[in-house]
Amino acid sequence: MIRRVEFLCYHRDRAGSGDLRLALREQHWAYMDRFADRMIARGPTFDGETLTGSLHILDLPDPAAARAFAFEEPGYQAGAYRDVLIRRWENRLGRTMWDFPAGRAGGPYFLVLGLGEGPAADLAPGAGEWLIAQGPLLSDDGSQWLGTAALVHADSPARARRVLTADRYAAVEVHAWAFGGRPA
Repeated sequence: MIRRVEFLCYHRDRAGSGDLRLALREQHWAYMDRFADRMIARGPTFDGETLTGSLHILDLPDPAAARAFAFEEPGYQAGAYRDVLIRRWENRLGRTMWDFPAGRAGGPYFLVLGLGEGPAADLAPGAGEWLIAQGPLLSDDGSQWLGTAALVHADSPARARRVLTADRYAAVEVHAWAFGGRPA
């Protein structure tokens, strides 16, 4: 039996790559279909109507497999992304985005990335009911806490940001996010 580990892969778009991303949409979905049974969460990030990135959280055997997943993605191969954040992740809720009660029809949704500094930080009290997925970002071997990633249902970016404990992160990013995958 292959032991799987959870990883977060966040491809950040290169400026002006929207047309290229659109042209590669079917290739992207076909590639992701190969990993459908391992997905915990997936979907695009936005700034208004403009795509800014592509998030995938999934089970893979090891860090090398996570890098292969990220760098063999058709958009990455074609130059649509400026960089990729790949981190080991731990599914603290033990569910997938498809298990979130409000589901795809709810929203707005956000990806919140808290980049760590110092000792590990917990989520802010009362954050649980907003969470779609949540877990720590870890070093490849899982021994070092590097931050926290959460998918959050909130009415604003500021409210989404509040799931992280104040003043415990070196940097925090909040991105509008949507449930991903092939349209039904």
